[in-house]
Amino acid sequence: MSSTTSTASLPSGLAVLTTFPDVLFIPEIIFGGLVWILVASSKVLLPILQGWVMFVSVFCFIMSITLLCLYICGAHGGSSSWVTLDVICQETAAVLYLSAAVLEAYFTLWSANHMIMSVYQENTAAVVFAFLATLVYMIHKVYSLLRWKSS
Repeated sequence: MSSTTSTASLPSGLAVLTTFPDVLFIPEIIFGGLVWILVASSKVLLPILQGWVMFVSVFCFIMSITLLCLYICGAHGGSSSWVTLDVICQETAAVLYLSAAVLEAYFTLWSANHMIMSVYQENTAAVVFAFLATLVYMIHKVYSLLRWKSS
């Protein structure tokens, strides 16, 4: 009985792109890619802080694309353990992105007087997109937890 419940709660194929919260993979990938691009193109004054932001954005980008591809391929096969995996991945990404967004915001604010205006604007855009990615991952996490609880 639980396998039929988990099959209904985890879509396969292109239905992934039309069901909530799985459709949130798209903005996660877009916002994460933008953070990755903006941090990679900006001048690095504190490599350790921006290195962490870069690690988080690349890790979450790859994780989201991998999960999306596995869901589209139907690799979950109706197993309820995939619902748990989804919760763990979304929770991890939300916590990592929150830490990265706060560090990037701190770095941008701290170095506002030491940067060229274009570099400051790139870092500010990275902060905005990092917080947007955090918000999307948190929403996805909450709905994944609700799906896990009902499965």
